[in-house]
Amino acid sequence: MKVPGFRAGGVVCGIKGNGKKDLALIVSEEPAAAAAVFTTNRFKAAPVVHDMKKIASGKAQAVFINSGSANAATGEQGEADADAMADIAANCLGIDESLVLVASTGSIGSRLPMKKIEKGAPILVECLSGGADGVMEAAEAISTTDRFVKTAGRRFTLDGKDVSLCGIAKGAGMIEPDMATMLAFFITDAAIDESVLRRMFKKAMDQSFNTITVDGCMSTNDTALILANGKAGNRPLQTRSADGRIFQEALLETAIELAAMIVRDGEGATKLIDIIVEGARNRAEARRIAYAVGRSNLVKTAFFGGDANWGRIISAAGSAGVPIDPRRVTLYFEDCLIFTDGTGVGGNEKKLQEIMKRNTISIRLRLAEGSGTFRVFASDLTHDYVDINALYHT
Repeated sequence: MKVPGFRAGGVVCGIKGNGKKDLALIVSEEPAAAAAVFTTNRFKAAPVVHDMKKIASGKAQAVFINSGSANAATGEQGEADADAMADIAANCLGIDESLVLVASTGSIGSRLPMKKIEKGAPILVECLSGGADGVMEAAEAISTTDRFVKTAGRRFTLDGKDVSLCGIAKGAGMIEPDMATMLAFFITDAAIDESVLRRMFKKAMDQSFNTITVDGCMSTNDTALILANGKAGNRPLQTRSADGRIFQEALLETAIELAAMIVRDGEGATKLIDIIVEGARNRAEARRIAYAVGRSNLVKTAFFGGDANWGRIISAAGSAGVPIDPRRVTLYFEDCLIFTDGTGVGGNEKKLQEIMKRNTISIRLRLAEGSGTFRVFASDLTHDYVDINALYHT
């Protein structure tokens, strides 16, 4: 999807060693309002440390990304390499280094092959495109074990002006970041103040990438960024204005779409499980229960096997440390009631068999304790997940 005032692209520079794209760049024609959220992992990768310092200014113009090496657990030299990446991009683009953010993904513990990056950067700049093809190439270049590229976008009107919003993401394993996801980048031509963008972006991330789990593992490199260059010419957005609400909803919808793609692409995954907990005493307790279900290997393997095993779900919910009355709990698979009044409901076996054949399945757990609600996207757990991660050197 094209976003006015932005160019993007991706090329092969040899980091991966398999002939696939591994270097990406996203550039605004002029400095843009910027906001970001990062991993809460204590072992933050060098590019995360680099960006956390720079994003405080609220301005950025380019994001330079590599895949194939995470530049994590690489010490002071890794931090110097992250700084050097920003310098390389800035020199090639002719912009100030302070406006360049960087990101890396891949194997932990290995230094970046800086000579390859330095050689590939000018080639990448020459290949940048302002069209949808550039965005797709960037999305391809940030991927590692992903089975498909992940892009999403929205077009809408603010203050009578046409506005575009586009996002790309990567991630298939080490997905439960408690913050964002492995990598996600958003660009928009909306005009918005840095402080307002920061609040809106965090809210959208909390309700999208913060509600997914594939394997319960948090990456060292999780990063989500947004750049807004104001090219649309609308009046700067305010959080509580009608236009502000339109932008927030578009951003949230785009983020949820990308987050669901990541779960659907979970390493070896065959099913997307949409877990909705309703009627908890508060949102925090609903969240604890939803994640207890979504993290359960027994629940995940049951979905892989096509088994509507409600016993594993209520057992996981009951282990979350949240006070609930089992006699008031009801559990639905799609619109099929499967548990109520403290016991299972029979007679729906044929319908359940059809539901379990689907690649997206919604389960709804109602607690009747209050108004707290939380939604989590999870994946099933398959043989392929074990095979992939036994062979992939993290």
